[in-house]
Amino acid sequence: MKNLKKLTLLHSNDMHGDFLAEQVDEALVGGVSMLSGYVNKVRQEEENVIYAIAGDMFRGSVIDSEYRGLSTIQIMNMLAPDVVTVGNHEVDYGVAHLLFLEKCATFPIINANLHIKTNNARLFKPYYIIEIDGMKILFIGIITEVALMQCKADQMIGTFITLEDAADEIGRICDAYNAIDIDFTVLLTHIGFEEDKKLAEILDPAWGVDVIIGGHSHTFLEEPAVVNGIPIVQAGTGTDQIGRFDILIDTDENRIDSYTWKTIPIDEKTCPRDTAMEDVIRNYKSETDAKYGRIITKFVRKLTHLSRIEETEIGDLYADLFKDATGVDMFFLGSGSIRTEEIGPVLTKGDFDENYPYDKPVFITYWTGAQIKRGIKRMLRDEALEGEHTEFFQLSDGLEIEYDQNTHEFLKFDFEGSPIDEEKIYTVGLEEFFFLNSRDSFDLDSDEMEKNHPSREVASHSAKVLEELLSKSSHLNAKGKGRLIIHLSDGSVTGI
Repeated sequence: MKNLKKLTLLHSNDMHGDFLAEQVDEALVGGVSMLSGYVNKVRQEEENVIYAIAGDMFRGSVIDSEYRGLSTIQIMNMLAPDVVTVGNHEVDYGVAHLLFLEKCATFPIINANLHIKTNNARLFKPYYIIEIDGMKILFIGIITEVALMQCKADQMIGTFITLEDAADEIGRICDAYNAIDIDFTVLLTHIGFEEDKKLAEILDPAWGVDVIIGGHSHTFLEEPAVVNGIPIVQAGTGTDQIGRFDILIDTDENRIDSYTWKTIPIDEKTCPRDTAMEDVIRNYKSETDAKYGRIITKFVRKLTHLSRIEETEIGDLYADLFKDATGVDMFFLGSGSIRTEEIGPVLTKGDFDENYPYDKPVFITYWTGAQIKRGIKRMLRDEALEGEHTEFFQLSDGLEIEYDQNTHEFLKFDFEGSPIDEEKIYTVGLEEFFFLNSRDSFDLDSDEMEKNHPSREVASHSAKVLEELLSKSSHLNAKGKGRLIIHLSDGSVTGI
């Protein structure tokens, strides 16, 4: 007879400081008060409950950014996850600050592959074992290589680059601890849904990985993807839903006997409110409202940024403002730098900081026309256009590009009304992150740019540049079309 035990495994990912409930169709949806209420409710109703978070607790709200994550840690301490892994945005305030925040956390933060280059010492404990009802549940944390990109300014920090390296590290940990009768193994990853599937494919079944709970790509699933016998799940983004596994574990064979999985909507119909949590958030919000309620500007209408992989209204506006401020020929603005889908028509300081939370240096770089074509073609690779979590860029005025995904060729590539000159050197403005990671973003090494002309920093605070220019303007508008037209392989066309 099988020895079966039940485990309820709740999970979130990519919460991004989404602390407050929102009014949707006359109902309250999301927010950590009702999320906490649901987690507490399940913990009372079920015997064996574990709540895990697969990275990116930080970034996305002024409550988070104003306190540089300290507010988030306090709120997460009250939410009381059992285990958390590091996401790429956990590094946004710097590695040293992240290590400080870890000391403030009352829950374990794990990661197996961030390390100090000089001696390979890990920055975090790579795994965490939870003992519950006589079972031992092993969690291993794996981070996306984007974290290494984020750490480029800190030459002492490294991570394993390839999925094969990550798989080897998982194998070493599993081999070392399976001997102590691990009943169930969970990978908490932050590498994106498509990468999770690739990782699952190369895992040795002997290592005993049972489940992958992922993050980073903000993927909302109707059902798990099963690869190499391993269920892979994510729960979208924010706090509007939570993932839930109900699992029967065969503790004799140390494997899943059966399971169900679904996402649970976090709303007032199904989730009680955590009033103590609301008191904490209310205190933070009252402090930030006083500072962030001032009006920066008023647009002609609401402006939107509804897709990371298309030209958008906010993208056009910000790219043009950066171009004018830096005096470059063209500015390539990271789509992912824009964090909310709409702003205006009245833009407050709080709205702006949530929409563009990054305040890093801006650089002038020098590219030939041929290198610009190469960089944009890198941006338009198939995996990006098919929704994989890759870098994409908003383009400043003067560029008119038309691209065919079927042929992978440009139908048009004009600058200021004429075909771009492949031999001419143009000035291109970049945010620091993309300047430091030009190889991944544009298939262009920094030394190639330096041969054209030395790059230089022209502004130390990108957000302050935008805020200043916005505050000096009124009645701004943006079209969000015509600069980047993409003929997709399914026959649809974007950007017109």
